[in-house]
Amino acid sequence: MRGLTLRRLVTLATLAAVGAATLGTAACGEDSDAGAASGPVTLRLGYFPNITHAPAVVGVEKGIFAEKLGSDVELDTKTFNAGPAAIEAVFSGALDATYIGPNPTVNAFSKSKGEAVRVVSGAASGGVALVVKPGITSVEQLRGKKIATPQLGNTQDVALRFWLKEKGLETTKEGGGDVKIVPQENAQTIETFGSGAIDGAWVPEPFVSRLVNAGGKVLVDERDLWPDKKFVITNLLVSTKFLKAHPDVVKKLVEGQVAANEFVNTKPDEAQQAISDHIGKITGKPLDLKLIKQAWPTLEFTNDPIPSSLKAGLDHAVAVGLTQPVDLNGLYDLNYLNEVLKAQGKAEVSQP
Repeated sequence: MRGLTLRRLVTLATLAAVGAATLGTAACGEDSDAGAASGPVTLRLGYFPNITHAPAVVGVEKGIFAEKLGSDVELDTKTFNAGPAAIEAVFSGALDATYIGPNPTVNAFSKSKGEAVRVVSGAASGGVALVVKPGITSVEQLRGKKIATPQLGNTQDVALRFWLKEKGLETTKEGGGDVKIVPQENAQTIETFGSGAIDGAWVPEPFVSRLVNAGGKVLVDERDLWPDKKFVITNLLVSTKFLKAHPDVVKKLVEGQVAANEFVNTKPDEAQQAISDHIGKITGKPLDLKLIKQAWPTLEFTNDPIPSSLKAGLDHAVAVGLTQPVDLNGLYDLNYLNEVLKAQGKAEVSQP
């Protein structure tokens, strides 16, 4: 009986020792996890290598984002040529934030039923125009002509279709109607305009300037169609998941955006050179500095995302039959932006 008791005691002592070791291991694991959680965070940021994304390009090239994010945040940048691809990267978890245009912003918010994304800052306004052959001097002369846009249903495509509709000219998704709209890559548009395959294009910079240099003329500067000549062309979007997990990092990103815009607006020559250099690193060929300077005056780099213009753009897309109405309530979270602006003594932006 005593032997049995002894064996039981030994067993209990062994179990106690194992339990203590297990608890110790778990505690170490918890400390390790906590350390990882409080360690470096990776922010995956997307943007387009073009002039309308100047704050992003300059912010990366001049190290502004890296400085504001600090040593505890690793910046991982990815470039895109089209909004849908950037949004898919956000949806798949490959991106945490991206600079992007208004139409993909609306699509992302709509597809996720208002859950996946938030706009935390503006970036740029303007920089879009309808460039046509010199012989075209009025909207009526566009009847029967072929006009290019970057993509069916994209921001410029909607703007052209709505403008034509207001002028009494019909269009169809298939390229029919009074004015035949031809969706094509912007780089291709330069070639087709030169060959005479199209009569004009509604495009963003620097393609406006390129078409003008190829013999075209601006028939419509889109700024003239908006109140105070302001409309969003680029804003800063973040994943809601990342925003909830790392609000401090998002605020630092917004600080970087505000600082990048400050640089762009106060040091335009340096900013333009940075854009040329950075695009050269990405594409292998620097963007012509003269072209950047030519396009620059048509753009305004602003932290205000101009929500009213995004809502109007959505209404225009609905009016021309390219989308359904979307409730945009909850799309904007401008609290961090206003905190940053207020701390710097700058005017805050209005919450929609």
